[in-house]
Amino acid sequence: MTELKQRILPTVQKPARYTGGEWGEIRKEKENVRVRVAFCFPDTYEIGMSNVGMRILYGVMNRMDGVWCERVFAPWGDMEKAMRTHNIPLWALESQDPVKNFDMIAFTIGYEMSYSNILNMLLLAGVPLHASERQGLENIVFGGGVCTFNPEPLADFFDFFSLGEGEESTVEIVSLYDRAKAESWSKERFLREVSKIPGVYVPSFYRHEYNPDGTLKAIIPLDGAPHMVTKRIVEDLDSAFFPTEMIVPSTEIVHDRANLEVFRGCIRGCRFCQAGFSCRPVRKKSPDVLYRQAEQTLEHSGNNELTLSSLSTSDYRGLKELTDRLIPYCADQHISLSVPSLRADNFSRELMEKLQAVRKSGLTFAPEAGTQRLRDVINKNLTEEEILSTCSQAFSGGWSNVKLYFMLGLPTETDEDVLGIAELVYRIIQKWKELGSNKKRGLRVHVATAYFVPKPHTPFQWEKQITPQEYLRRCKLLKDHFYSKSIEYDYHSPDLSRLEAVFARGDRRLGPVIETAVRSGAMLDGWDEYFNYAKWYAAFRQCGIEEDFYTVRGYGEEEILPWDTIDVGVKKKFLLRERRRAYEGVVTPDCRHGCAGCGANALLKEVECDA
Repeated sequence: MTELKQRILPTVQKPARYTGGEWGEIRKEKENVRVRVAFCFPDTYEIGMSNVGMRILYGVMNRMDGVWCERVFAPWGDMEKAMRTHNIPLWALESQDPVKNFDMIAFTIGYEMSYSNILNMLLLAGVPLHASERQGLENIVFGGGVCTFNPEPLADFFDFFSLGEGEESTVEIVSLYDRAKAESWSKERFLREVSKIPGVYVPSFYRHEYNPDGTLKAIIPLDGAPHMVTKRIVEDLDSAFFPTEMIVPSTEIVHDRANLEVFRGCIRGCRFCQAGFSCRPVRKKSPDVLYRQAEQTLEHSGNNELTLSSLSTSDYRGLKELTDRLIPYCADQHISLSVPSLRADNFSRELMEKLQAVRKSGLTFAPEAGTQRLRDVINKNLTEEEILSTCSQAFSGGWSNVKLYFMLGLPTETDEDVLGIAELVYRIIQKWKELGSNKKRGLRVHVATAYFVPKPHTPFQWEKQITPQEYLRRCKLLKDHFYSKSIEYDYHSPDLSRLEAVFARGDRRLGPVIETAVRSGAMLDGWDEYFNYAKWYAAFRQCGIEEDFYTVRGYGEEEILPWDTIDVGVKKKFLLRERRRAYEGVVTPDCRHGCAGCGANALLKEVECDA
């Protein structure tokens, strides 16, 4: 680390964000390295170090001979100011070398509001923003993550995108680059060859044409590029790499604990949920593998908390077997065990009592809607009776803290549905008054409402988003009907969620908007301290782009969508059928009650869907 950096560190918040040197980080001798990868997470250290996907791919790349992958995070505002003042380029933690010295620059992109951070990090690194400006094989910029299922708003800035799960495809990509560098290929030849790797999408190989009304007229593949690029999946999770020797952070992070991923995919089919559709099909790990990974991770890291994670952990078939083994182990080692992502319909009293021995915290459920009619529309497959029954079991077992998550602005929602949230919360409070066994502590019900954002590759990808003004009206309507002092109510910023919708369903014309906003100072938009909608409003006006085109307009079912080049396995005809069933109020049973024919099973070649 340079003397200048050392002088700056005591002047900024959480200097350990920038120093590296943690227990478990991977360092290599440069003379033995052929390919250097700067693995960038477009948010702060404490967010990125909590990301399981980043931990996995960091380990995958560093297992490769001649490859050194190092971590890079977005600096907080005080450090960025110091970097700009002293002309210090963005650096990687392990070597402290500038990012511009790396062969490949990889971004994991899981949230639309991190787009400004991506461009800001490239600017801080001194790397040209536009893919067309980067010549040769230096600074190849590529990205992966759930947001790349519609990569078009970022198309100007990335050389290519890796779609889907990266344990296998990342090795293929980096190995090809190793060969290209050794044989002195041109960038054009490398992009041509990397596009042949299944799951790789090269945006420069496609031309987008527009109608006079602004809708897409055509997406034209160039020079033999495929019409569709299909995401990659890992079929056998038991044999897939998992980082049991994790890096132990030098400072507190958001999820400061060991994390076990029990399965991928989701059986449920909630019609608003992008992850639930884009991560299909369901594949699970065995309880034996998970128990072994838990032991090894906890022993190496020294963590005193273990979390079992997935999109819906209580749907894991081996949960009872796994928790029967983990709970005694965690109790003996004084380790807290948590099982988030639970559903009210299958959360058992037996499991609650077991978890109570090692962890006593609040319950978190996501009914999403306040009335059964609207829960049927969104295919939540959850009844009020099941919610109240689960809360009754929890209250009688000593729980007195409940978090409930809902959405406002869902398709077909009325004021009656909004008020249904208040009525449901009131009935939950009544259950606590009737059955609560720990009344001395008092009841706390935390209610949060999100502004519905229609996402690609879901049955609601065509839907209109209600206006921010209408969203705030519904928030006030709900708040005015919360009469109990036990209720805490929070709601999402409408400006932030509106931008999220724009970028989620946006096209290539948004690239100049993002660049304009970043050059005017937009950064860390996921943080209240830094989000400034005025900068984005000015950028849209300057670029002649109207936000409503991507939000309140909605999309026609016959319209070409910006992400139509991307295949996540779930077929569009299935999504259309689910949309029509939503408007009919018809529920589609989960995958365990019969295959609904979404098409994702076709991605499996050697194993069957584990639903």
